[in-house]
Amino acid sequence: MSKRDYYEVLGIAKSASEDEIKKAFRKLARQYHPDVNRDDPKAAEAKFKEINEAYEVLSDAERRRQYDQFGHAAFDAASGGGAGGFGGFGGAGGFGDIFDMFFGQAGFGGGRPAGPERGSDLRYDMEITFEQAAFGLETEIQVPRTEECTACRGSGAAAGTHPETCPNCRGTGQTQAVQNTPFGRMVNVKTCERCRGEGKIVRTPCSECNGRGKLRNRRRIKIKIPAGVDTGSRLRVAHEGEAGERGGPPGDLYVYIFVKQHKLFTRENDDVICEVPISIVQAALGDEIEVPTLDGQVKVRIPEGTQSGTTLRLKDKGIPHLRGHGRGDQHVRVKVVTPKKLTDRQRELLTEFARLGGEDVNPEEKGFFKKVKDAFGV
Repeated sequence: MSKRDYYEVLGIAKSASEDEIKKAFRKLARQYHPDVNRDDPKAAEAKFKEINEAYEVLSDAERRRQYDQFGHAAFDAASGGGAGGFGGFGGAGGFGDIFDMFFGQAGFGGGRPAGPERGSDLRYDMEITFEQAAFGLETEIQVPRTEECTACRGSGAAAGTHPETCPNCRGTGQTQAVQNTPFGRMVNVKTCERCRGEGKIVRTPCSECNGRGKLRNRRRIKIKIPAGVDTGSRLRVAHEGEAGERGGPPGDLYVYIFVKQHKLFTRENDDVICEVPISIVQAALGDEIEVPTLDGQVKVRIPEGTQSGTTLRLKDKGIPHLRGHGRGDQHVRVKVVTPKKLTDRQRELLTEFARLGGEDVNPEEKGFFKKVKDAFGV
């Protein structure tokens, strides 16, 4: 089945800015996170992966440029159609590999030597609280990964022995077959069948890893989440990915952040928004109330005559800036709550208050439609 357009997946226009791309991703990531969609987790997970894949491409300027120019084909050639580990054109995994496949390297000859190869990168999705995103945290995570066997130090050979150079390919990892044709001399290069391209053979395998040189482990890794991250933030932990091949370095670990929704607060960039209810008496006469913030309760003065929907600003009570100093602000949105049930005495006092203000209010005799008729002289 063909992939959907990445812009369509995120619900944005092709001219969308970086900020618009990020906002769209945050909204969809929260909506389709598997932990939120427990009724149909498989469908949510599939949608979640599709959203992540689109965001990984469109949030990177170079990858987005390639996608806009070549579409999905830009990455199908580089990584087999996935969204992670893009190689781009002309790099590892790009068109260079296609030419090597047919013609080998260095002038259609000798093939590629079996040298050290960097390990694959790993991804870890981490869900944190609103407060942890605001102030950061240090924690440990358990990551399943392939590691170098400590018993044989990655050689695959038992203690006291060493891998030997493959006699079939003489350590190159490849064999050649030369054939003379009417069009000239053709050289067919293929992976050595005896050593499987390693260039070495192990006669006495290590008992711990059975000669593979690697083991599958769950590694506890300490990570530090900086203050100010948000859903979509990505943390790179160098050299904590899969083990490399033939002495190559390990890959990296990428931790993707997802922030849980808060009961009281919402976030707009680095500002915190919260809604606080007050009574009509507090709104009319003014009052001093306590308001929740990320730093605890603070006292806020409600001015006399405050209207519902008024926003009060608390400076430097928002999210710390991820890159830089200082914090955002907190915006307290006031909601005037109208009482639903009144005692006879409260009703009497409010009616008197209305009359003193020049309002002719008699809820028992004058309904809404009669007021309309009176207003328009009908």
